[in-house]
Amino acid sequence: MISSIAARIFTFLEHSKWKYTYSNYRKKYNLPSSFLFGAHGTLIYGEGTFLAGECSYVNQAWIQLAKDACVRVGRNCRIAHNVRIYTESMDPDSDLDVDPWGDSEKKKKFGDVVIEDGVWIGANVFINPGITIGSNSVIGANSVVTKDIAPNSIMGGVPAKLIRVKHIEGIR
Repeated sequence: MISSIAARIFTFLEHSKWKYTYSNYRKKYNLPSSFLFGAHGTLIYGEGTFLAGECSYVNQAWIQLAKDACVRVGRNCRIAHNVRIYTESMDPDSDLDVDPWGDSEKKKKFGDVVIEDGVWIGANVFINPGITIGSNSVIGANSVVTKDIAPNSIMGGVPAKLIRVKHIEGIR
């Protein structure tokens, strides 16, 4: 009985925390009322800009906004759980054996991430800095996006590669 009450209190407090967090995101980034957050756990952090279109959805994703960078999510997009979107990351071609507390800095990749209208991003996807995902595309679960994606593409893998181009009547 006591554990049941404690569980209910914990659930209420957890729900309240995320409701407050998402309310703050809506104000800070001026998100449309039709933009939805799924289950608890979406984290938007950093000094950059986040823009989102009408009727889009994000579920337990991490969105990193480096200073002077932007993540833009178009209309009617679906972003599944555990998706990671970064606007700044280490450059794998840099000398990684540099003292992080010394004068030398490691090279970084930096760039806006643009997710155009009608994109579906599956679970556990990693999106690198400087990527544009074309409209009406699908990114399969567990993919790593390292290059821009053309509209109407179905992509998957590590790194994400073209599986096929969508053939939709009326769309070329």
